[in-house]
Amino acid sequence: MRKAEHRHEGERVLTRIQEHPHVSPETVETIRTYPVLGSRIHAVQMPDVLRTMRGWIEGENGRCHFVVNTGMHGTIIAHKDPEFRRILDSVDLFTPDGFSVIAIGRLRGFPLKKRVNAADLMEAVFRASEERGWTQYLYGDTDETLALLREALARDYPRLRIAGAYSPPFRPLTPEEDDEVVRMINEARPDVLWVGLGLPKQERWIYEHKGRLNVSVAVGVGAGFRFISGQLSRAPSWMGEHGLEWLWRLIQQPKRCWRRCLVDGPQFLWHVGLEMAGLAHYD
Repeated sequence: MRKAEHRHEGERVLTRIQEHPHVSPETVETIRTYPVLGSRIHAVQMPDVLRTMRGWIEGENGRCHFVVNTGMHGTIIAHKDPEFRRILDSVDLFTPDGFSVIAIGRLRGFPLKKRVNAADLMEAVFRASEERGWTQYLYGDTDETLALLREALARDYPRLRIAGAYSPPFRPLTPEEDDEVVRMINEARPDVLWVGLGLPKQERWIYEHKGRLNVSVAVGVGAGFRFISGQLSRAPSWMGEHGLEWLWRLIQQPKRCWRRCLVDGPQFLWHVGLEMAGLAHYD
């Protein structure tokens, strides 16, 4: 039932994007942002993201556009780590993933209805890609995950074109290995590069490599590969839209998520409370 819910929502988004065919690559420059602990999040919903990505892919302006998809987790890391905050400040599009950042956007006057999470974004782009012929490259996670992901994509999106997939070693790459990864991606000539290395590693990787990548869009997706491959089950929509997805993730992956949920989460709420009350400024 949950998969059907996500699929129907994606079909509605694709219908809306098809109703607005004239898109400029500069669309994102007109999108307003709002502050969360010093980071600037774009006040966007899924149709806005798809229109913007379509402009980049089909506008052929020749550079790699960097999309960050995060919420509490990314903004609290940026709050603590100035280097990572500079990376977030450099992105072309910062989409709001999480109940907390959506709620903050609403309090700041933006009519945001739903979060833009990584798995939903991937599925929406896959549907648009079947219609428009956009190609994908999958970078990150394990060979097992990528194999399961490709099986799921072949089943659910039979017209989707996968230009390539690669699971890098779980260690720092040598300069020669790094050059080879960039060469493989560029030779595949994908329109969209999905990077599943986990936050903040994937954002650092895109930031460091975007000047060498011949792709239109690079997106960090965290556990998105595992959700779509079926290795992790997705929270019911009602949990995600009511701020309870953290509990679902904590139950599924306690070793991975306990610090994020039980330490970073309360710290985030404390600092946001100070910021919203005007008692602290993080710009």
